[in-house]
Amino acid sequence: MIFQERTYSVLIVSASEKLDNSLRSLLPGTEYYPVQSARSVGEARRMLLGSSFDLVLINTPLKDDFGTQLAIDVCVDSAAGALLFVKADLYESVNARVMEYGVVTLSMPSASALVSQSLRMLCAQRERLRRMEQKQQSVEDKIEEIRLVNRAKWLLIECLSMTEADAQRYIEKQSMDQRITKRMAAENIIKTYS
Repeated sequence: MIFQERTYSVLIVSASEKLDNSLRSLLPGTEYYPVQSARSVGEARRMLLGSSFDLVLINTPLKDDFGTQLAIDVCVDSAAGALLFVKADLYESVNARVMEYGVVTLSMPSASALVSQSLRMLCAQRERLRRMEQKQQSVEDKIEEIRLVNRAKWLLIECLSMTEADAQRYIEKQSMDQRITKRMAAENIIKTYS
């Protein structure tokens, strides 16, 4: 076994307790934790509202719905990976419907090696999305900092009759002198002059 730095939270949505148990045997606690179960789409949706999961495994059909819309919603509304188990005779039509949303589909029955490979694929997909989320957050943080610095500059221009260049230098000097970020210097200026 390879040392895992991260574990993946899993929601198994299955009306069949037998499949639930068989999937749990493929989810070692060192890699997949916590593993929770839901018996219906309604129950799964309630659990998804209360918690976020890295992987959602859906065994179709379910008691209250087939399950394809749940898989699509998981992929569209969250960064979780969705694995949809369908009967072999429905595989082509279901896969054609959900593939464009990023849902991975497996026909049942499937060998446990294939299920394990699919789980690893979903984990890789999840890591890729996690990195994209971090980049997006970094960009959003930079944009917010630029907005705050600009707002502070305009307050300095209005209140102290500075030029834009002088206001920019003032913020940078405050940042260096106080050993704080430009964002914090801008926030202090905004508090002072607002």
